[in-house]
Amino acid sequence: MAGSVLFDAPGPRARARNRVFNAVTALVIALVIWVVYSQLNSKGQLTAAKWEPFLTANLWKTYILPGVQGTLTAAAVSIVLALALGVVLGVGRLSTHPVIRWSSSVFVEFFRAVPVLIMMIFAYFLYADYDLFPSKQLALAGVITGLTFYNGAVIAEIVRAGVNALPRGQSEAASALGLSWGQTMRSILLPQAVTSMLPVLISQLVVVLKDTAIGYQITFLEMVRQGTQVGSAYGNYIPALIVIALLMISVNFSLSWFATWLEGRMRRSRRGPAPLKADAPVTQGAFGAGAGGSI
Repeated sequence: MAGSVLFDAPGPRARARNRVFNAVTALVIALVIWVVYSQLNSKGQLTAAKWEPFLTANLWKTYILPGVQGTLTAAAVSIVLALALGVVLGVGRLSTHPVIRWSSSVFVEFFRAVPVLIMMIFAYFLYADYDLFPSKQLALAGVITGLTFYNGAVIAEIVRAGVNALPRGQSEAASALGLSWGQTMRSILLPQAVTSMLPVLISQLVVVLKDTAIGYQITFLEMVRQGTQVGSAYGNYIPALIVIALLMISVNFSLSWFATWLEGRMRRSRRGPAPLKADAPVTQGAFGAGAGGSI
């Protein structure tokens, strides 16, 4: 009986060599960690005094919590807008109307090619020149605009790929039933594609959350910028950035966990009806049954 591995099982020499490689790798990693720790410790970055400010409410209220609020606000608004824009553009790229299809394609390809930071800076100065937003909201509006356009274009490609991955028989059967293209897309193709697209969509939403840190270039109040402010004020850059990194990792893991839970729930909710029993009667007028007859 063939094994369930994709490669030949290692022999005694290969196992011994693998153990040596593993031991050397672990030794190198431990050496790197020790060197980094020694350098930080020699510069006094790991002393208790550097961590004590994080035990005070004033630091969290003045620096950390406003940064967390700014990051989550920009990410939440950008995620909602990018999802809506991405679905519209993705369906537009699949449209049977050439004008809609080509205009959606041009929009997607353009904003996928432009760097997010360039879009943020352009939107920031555009809003400032025309006084479209209050001065306190200019940075937030610029960050949301850049993240929405870029990630909306990426999500549009995810939607298009998810719909195209479905069997062609789905749309052909809908056409045979007399459904229009819009009805087929809305009632048959998109609901099936959502479940398969969900892991990739959530990965892109995590990217949205992380890209909010780019907004520090336009003075946006977010977590990483506030972490550097803490380091500048208290002289503890390394502890401050470690705390910010732990907060970002916690938020990203929470979003990933929610995605896994939502995907499982959606898959369970899409279970089909229970099959009929072999001796179940067929109602009058059913296909293959006579008038008042049964199978």
